[in-house]
Amino acid sequence: MSTEPRINDRIRVPEVRLVGPSGEQVGIVPLAKALELAQEYDLDLVEVAATARPPVCKLMDYGKFKYESAMKAREARKNQAHTVIKEMKLRPKIDPHDYDTKKGHVVRFLKQGDKVKITIMFRGREQSRPELGFRLLQRLANDVQDLGFVESSAKQDGRNMIMVLGPHKKKTEAMAEARAAQDARKAERQGRNVGPADADDDADHDAALEAENAALEAEADDATDEDADDAAQDEAEAGDTAADAEQPAEIAQDA
Repeated sequence: MSTEPRINDRIRVPEVRLVGPSGEQVGIVPLAKALELAQEYDLDLVEVAATARPPVCKLMDYGKFKYESAMKAREARKNQAHTVIKEMKLRPKIDPHDYDTKKGHVVRFLKQGDKVKITIMFRGREQSRPELGFRLLQRLANDVQDLGFVESSAKQDGRNMIMVLGPHKKKTEAMAEARAAQDARKAERQGRNVGPADADDDADHDAALEAENAALEAEADDATDEDADDAAQDEAEAGDTAADAEQPAEIAQDA
């Protein structure tokens, strides 16, 4: 069913409550009179309240009205903030350089107004030292406390330890700042007559961002593979333990 209002000859009622082009109340008039006024003003007769008795109609430029409504809806969608939870995975005995790199990603996510789920992955005998993961999560939370806060404190979840960081800055504020910075860069490029070298710099910047995102995806894949390897290693260790337990029984039977 169409949701568009009826206009002009599609209106099928004997009389309407008419509203003028400037919003003034004309009153209840016959439909033929309303259509005649619409032709005089070179406007459309649009039914704006079909359930009223009589229906309310307004004189307007319907094409312009539809365009302005579409632009308002587009602007409203642009300003909508979608909650996104990023994830960063670390090892309890992470290298200092790797820690700085991953902390940089967490800082970038928080600046964008996104939540960040920090996962410490334990493997093998590391599972008996949960305090290592807890101290690492506390360290990270202290390093980024200017940008985010601990929304969900550290807790053990099987082989992992999880903590969620929330940003101090709202998503809408981060989006507004990002658009302002983008507009400023665009104005600066236009003001200095962007040349081929500047265009290459912009392309290099975009390529760097894409490479960074690809690196994050690769890290997630590697973490998944490492989890699978850990599971296989644990199963192998469990099998060796069971074999050691059965061996004395076999020796006893031979005796």
